[in-house]
Amino acid sequence: MPETNSIKKKLVFRFYAELNDFLPKWERQKEIVKYFKTPITLSDTMVSFGIPLSEVDLILVNGESVELTYRLKENDRISVYPKFESFDISSHSRLREKPLRETRFILDCHLGKLTKYLRILGFDCFYKNYMDDDAIIDIAAREKRIILTRDKLLLSSSRITHGYYMRSTEKHEQLKELVQKFDLYSQFKSFTRCMICNEHLQSAEKYTIEDKLDSETAQVFNEFYLCPKCDKVYWKGSHFKRMEAFIRNLVSNE
Repeated sequence: MPETNSIKKKLVFRFYAELNDFLPKWERQKEIVKYFKTPITLSDTMVSFGIPLSEVDLILVNGESVELTYRLKENDRISVYPKFESFDISSHSRLREKPLRETRFILDCHLGKLTKYLRILGFDCFYKNYMDDDAIIDIAAREKRIILTRDKLLLSSSRITHGYYMRSTEKHEQLKELVQKFDLYSQFKSFTRCMICNEHLQSAEKYTIEDKLDSETAQVFNEFYLCPKCDKVYWKGSHFKRMEAFIRNLVSNE
């Protein structure tokens, strides 16, 4: 026989900050009254709103932190907060064990340009232009990486513990968005990684890599860096100066 309390009951939801990006315009930044057939869990209601669980760090029901398996009751008031990745709220939240203290990323195939900028800033970024969703999720879990994506469906997987939906579509704006969202300013280690393969760069004497340089570069510059994996050579030329100016601009927006 069906459960006798399997009827629609009133629940009141409030989503905070960027979680509103996943809601239709008429439901943003306000209390939302919904009627659900109970019993129903918090996890089920988040799915019905289209909120990726990886975007959520803290849920309060009637002012108390609860787990996603919590069964909602009539007139419960649910407050849902986004990730607080830049500081630790593990004593208050039951949705994840702890923030990732080493900031490492894995990016989907649509974010190749952002990957290069993050690597220039020194961040460990896993990227291949042919990974499917399952591969991204597996690598993120195994290597403790934050998934960055423009695919809302990818973030809907319950296997993801750390993920972020990029709102911006332009590479410079994406970089600013990410740096500000995760408060990455203090973690910049510019020009320490290869932007092509992610390997740590090594200082190289000019005479050891002269065969890889054109005559003008060899004549003008004396400080060089070599990627030991893909053999690419870097030096602080005009591209370096442009990126350095861009980074200074990012920091000034802190």
